[in-house]
This record gives sequence, C-alpha cells and structure tokens, in this order.
Amino acid sequence: MPLALCCVSHSPLLDLPGPDRDLLDDIEGALAGAAEFVRDFEPELLVTFSPDHYNGFFYRLMPPFCVGVQARGVGDYGTYSGALPVPADVAADLAESVLAAGVDLAVSMDMDVDHGTVQPLQRLLGAATAVPVVPIFVNAVAAPLGPLARVRALGAAVGEYLAGLDRRVLVIGSGGLSHDPPVPTLATATGPVRDRILHGGPLTAERRAARQEQVIAAAREFASGAGPSRPLNPDWDRRFLDVIDGNRLPDLDAWTTAEITREAGNSAHEIRTWIAAFAALGSQGPYRTIHHYYRPAPALIAGFALRTALPERDRTDRRRV
Repeated sequence: MPLALCCVSHSPLLDLPGPDRDLLDDIEGALAGAAEFVRDFEPELLVTFSPDHYNGFFYRLMPPFCVGVQARGVGDYGTYSGALPVPADVAADLAESVLAAGVDLAVSMDMDVDHGTVQPLQRLLGAATAVPVVPIFVNAVAAPLGPLARVRALGAAVGEYLAGLDRRVLVIGSGGLSHDPPVPTLATATGPVRDRILHGGPLTAERRAARQEQVIAAAREFASGAGPSRPLNPDWDRRFLDVIDGNRLPDLDAWTTAEITREAGNSAHEIRTWIAAFAALGSQGPYRTIHHYYRPAPALIAGFALRTALPERDRTDRRRV
C-alpha cells in the first residue's frame, strides 16, 4: 500500500481581496510544487484530516473526531459546493478499524465540510471531486480540546488501516500554524453568533457575504499591526516544523492546549490535523519530508506552511512508490 502525505495551511484570504501579489505568487509557487508531487504520486484515494469553522459541526454535538461516510462542501469563500466522492464502504470500514484500535471516532452519514477540507483538494488536485476522498474532521476550534496524544493515536490507527488497502493513498492535513483569526468562542459569543455556534443551520448568501467582508477587514487590520488578534509566532511555528521534520511526533504529547493558545493563538490548534496526518504516515515507519515551505503571512492572519513527505523507504524515487 503506497502512502504519501501533503500537509498545508489553508486560508479563505487566498481567494479574497487584500493580500499583495508577491505573497500570493510565493504561496502559489509552493502549492504548485506540492501539486506536482501529488500528480507524480497518482493517488487513488485521499484521506483528509481537517478542522471546521462552525460550518458543519456545532456545540449541540461536538465530537473530537468524526469520519464522513457521505459528505458535501458548503461552498464558503468561493470553494466547491456539492457532494464529495466519498467511498462509503471504505469510510465505514475505516471507522470500525479505528474504533477497534481504541480511538473514539464519530461517524457522519451527512457531513458538511468547509474551506478547511475543500481548499487543499482544489489546490492540490485541481478539483474537489478529482479523486475519491474520506474526510476526517478533527476538532481544533471548539473548547474543550483533548490532549495531542489522542490526535496522534487517531492518525496511527488510520495509518494502520490504510496499510491494508491495495490503493495508492494520499494523506492530507489541512491547517494553519500560529494564527488567531476572528473565530467566535463559546466563552465570548453573544446573540445570533452564539446561537449559530450552538445550533448551526445553513447561512444565507447575505450572511456569508457579510462574514467574508468581516474576514477581509480583520485581515487588513491585523496586517497593519492593529486589532485584537494575537501576533504570529514564527519561532513557535519553526519549533513545530522541526519536530515534524525530525520524526519526533511523541515530543508533541507534552504540548498543552493552554500553552498552544498562549504562544500561537486560538486557531493554532489546527496543527492537530498535521499531527494526525504525520502519525498516519509514521505508522509505516520513518518518513522523510520533501517539500519545505514556511512564511509568516500577516495578510492571511497565519503562519503559512507546507510539507510533503514519503516513507523513508520510498524517498529515493517518488515515481516508484
């Protein structure tokens, strides 16, 4: 079972007015290199680990992890809207295997996913529907959050399952590093915003447009050095990437939720998607990261990073895996 990985930050601001052309060209160049890696690997199946931004999961029932047996993109920030090609039999078998491995995993027969899932599919494969995909939600926004050791256990259990498939599988982790965008929290939200993160429900086109304008305004304010968001923390980002590149995932077990929030912002918990993805790859033995990209990007309110990786045994020739 050949296995490969691509982890990448996402940002709705990649497709919205605001970021300068130099920043976008730099990121687009990195994404183009990763897309070439994906084309060379020729995946037959994708498994994504991604967060949600109160578009598919809400406090009325917030699991730490959930696999989608059926899924659709909600179309936020101009991303794909519609059904994703989820192989239901594989998704259901994966869920049973992960549960049997001792990791609690919810199952959704009707999962809504947002730009956190769909944007990497579009950027890496050209279309969200290009290759069959099993989406796995990893809660990275809604407190309380469990320990990172459980995220690593999730990824390892998924990787053990994938080892038994006779398919070329690309594992994708989607999330920013240090960043603190204007995502509401249960502790501070009031009125309609609190109702939405509690109960959910589809957004009207007008409300989506209003949210989009709020994100653009917040990014402009943050890039100017103002606003309430915590600053980016490139040193923290690089420490995390050094751990990932060094095959030292167990070191992250000591990183607490409170410390991550304090040092890197509320949404830095999206590193959980990277940890799960690399744990899945690491279940096959040592790995080697190939593409390395990192840039602090205030205009995106994110430390933007990208990594591709293969098992060490396969690193000499990507086309042979």
